[in-house]
Amino acid sequence: MHADIDRVVQFYFDPVSPYVWLASKQLDRLVKAGLTIDCQPLLFAGLLNAHGQKGPAEIPAKRTYIFGDVLREAARHGYAFNGPPTHPYNPLRALRMCIALEQPKERLAFAQALMDACWGEGKDLSNPDVLDRIADDCGLGTRQLGTAAGQAEIKNKLIVATNDAIAAGVFGVPTFCFNGELFWGSDRIDALLWRVDHPDVGDAKLKDFLQRKASAQRVT
Repeated sequence: MHADIDRVVQFYFDPVSPYVWLASKQLDRLVKAGLTIDCQPLLFAGLLNAHGQKGPAEIPAKRTYIFGDVLREAARHGYAFNGPPTHPYNPLRALRMCIALEQPKERLAFAQALMDACWGEGKDLSNPDVLDRIADDCGLGTRQLGTAAGQAEIKNKLIVATNDAIAAGVFGVPTFCFNGELFWGSDRIDALLWRVDHPDVGDAKLKDFLQRKASAQRVT
């Protein structure tokens, strides 16, 4: 049986972000609301390049704030937090292994395992041996998945997925998309669930506001 397309939420993620990990801890709330999660790996660095941004971890003040905030949120919810041995790190192989999985449930399970291993257990997701162990723990074909990650077809699939996300307006992770509307951040799940029950609120006012012109420009 196919999922009702009107009840599908795209979950755009890159495990390099600690907020993606925090969001992944709440995905069961979406499932309990009758929504189906479509896990969409993408390269966060690709989003940053497309939008001309620096990553939060590349700005010292933001880096200090973010990790303090994540530590606080983890403690508040009772999540074990260790964090990766280096950050930022290269998540390409992890993302390619994830996008190589065609079955939605397998992809989502592997994505959640990646995030827990990285942020909860402190594992290095740039290490192929670590990734193979995570895949093995998920009951996936480790050798086949690792081989697929090196194939040109899978590498291109991740590029296409990242470009498609950019075209859809995604600029950061985690981002949820419900019926074409984006919800950015691990703290937007309440807003998403509210929107599911209020599908016609604010559209006309938003359209009107976005048509207003700027009256000042920042000097750079």
